[in-house]
Amino acid sequence: MLRVLIGWHFLYEGAIKLFNPGWTAKFYLLSSEGMFKSFFHTLAGDTMIGIIDFMNVACLLIVGLALILGVFERIGASIGIVLLILYYFAHPAFPGLEQAGTEGSYFLINKNLIEAAALYVIFLCPTAAYFGLTRYLRPSTLTTSNV
Repeated sequence: MLRVLIGWHFLYEGAIKLFNPGWTAKFYLLSSEGMFKSFFHTLAGDTMIGIIDFMNVACLLIVGLALILGVFERIGASIGIVLLILYYFAHPAFPGLEQAGTEGSYFLINKNLIEAAALYVIFLCPTAAYFGLTRYLRPSTLTTSNV
């Protein structure tokens, strides 16, 4: 259930960005704070933002579909963890930094880190072989001699 719920979150976030022609990560990146501020400001530059926007949407959709469908689950979880860590360091929950766009006040731990930790659990304990398309894509390991 956790895999599907997180998958839905990623798929939905990717879809609303894909179908909103005015969406861009530029303003999110330009509002970043903390020790990696200059890195995220570089990503928001005119030469990079088109690639960043495309990669963000593509990765969100890929992670969402992988987790919901239960196929390439570990790859999807890995990509999701990387995205969430990037989101976290763009707007870290460190003392003294403004936490623009957050739903509450955080101290060190925010929803991005919690969701990344949940994806790590999914990476360590994949369920797609039991509940997902992977179950139907893998050849059966049982033979008549094993029964």
